[in-house]
Amino acid sequence: MDLMVNGHNACIILLVTFLTSLILTPLVKTIAIHINAMDIPNKRKIHKKPIPTLGGLSIFFAFMLGYMLYARESTMMLSVLMGSFLLILCGIIDDINPVKAKYKFIVQLVAASTIVIYGNLILNEVSIFGLNLYFTQPWAQIITIIFIVAVTNIINLIDGIDGLASGISAIYFITIAIIAFVLNQMGGLDIILSLIMAGATLGFLAHNFPPASIFLGDTGSYFLGFIISIIALLGYKATTLTSLVIPIAILAIPIFDTASAIIRRLLKHQNPFTNPDREHLHHQLLKMTSSPKKTVLIIYIITILFSVVSILFALHEKQQAMFVYVILMILAILLVMKTDIVFTHKKKK
Repeated sequence: MDLMVNGHNACIILLVTFLTSLILTPLVKTIAIHINAMDIPNKRKIHKKPIPTLGGLSIFFAFMLGYMLYARESTMMLSVLMGSFLLILCGIIDDINPVKAKYKFIVQLVAASTIVIYGNLILNEVSIFGLNLYFTQPWAQIITIIFIVAVTNIINLIDGIDGLASGISAIYFITIAIIAFVLNQMGGLDIILSLIMAGATLGFLAHNFPPASIFLGDTGSYFLGFIISIIALLGYKATTLTSLVIPIAILAIPIFDTASAIIRRLLKHQNPFTNPDREHLHHQLLKMTSSPKKTVLIIYIITILFSVVSILFALHEKQQAMFVYVILMILAILLVMKTDIVFTHKKKK
């Protein structure tokens, strides 16, 4: 059992990791500029001048401090550290000198396999939408690895505008902590990690919110997605999250955006994983608002609404949860119909 968290301890964990990340981010920014880890503008990107990247390092260092102070050493935690280090190292190299997608994918597979094989975190049954599915070996291991890699990339793909991936991730971590607090399940590793990551991500977000002075880079987006997937699996195994509907609902926006991107590119006969474009959800909203800050805030609000669905579902208030969820789905369908997020509409002359 890890540290039994109460309201007082939770505030301390949040404050310590928040301040650590907040203070370290300017130092990481200086290092990024010095080693030329810069995100250079191009026709696909929104920013107009080079922005230092490697921002994920400040989140990772705050995470490490939080681990040393508040999380108990265990085989599971060691596997998290090993997998995280691999992704951070790959991200640093990629942020300095771009790495081919296939090599990054291999590193992700190794990191995910470390969690499954060494950490023994395996999704051998799934309860979702009233269905109970059971998996035998080696399918359970393969499905778990696929889940970790998929979530890792979903967060990476949504990272296309200032403060978006970090903000959505922070909302995720906070929501998991709220669910655990309401259900009085505050002793698991998933909750400790959620609190540590919430503080670390919010500290970075202070520098990353539009107009951002530093970006997450692959260093940060891969790390955030990796930890998000692990918290979902830990929470489900510990029954903090009674169904995978809960984390999936919180991540509805990045999942929707990724699915839309895959369908959109397949319809154009393009490789869905190697043809970046400017038709993502945030690009569509940016066309409407002409403001990165307004765009990010709109997506934050939608994500918070999905988080409310998750909290209601965890409290077994399924009717209320479904009511909010249906409204959000109708809005998503209208968005698909009115924008180019999936289908390219003919431009009016």
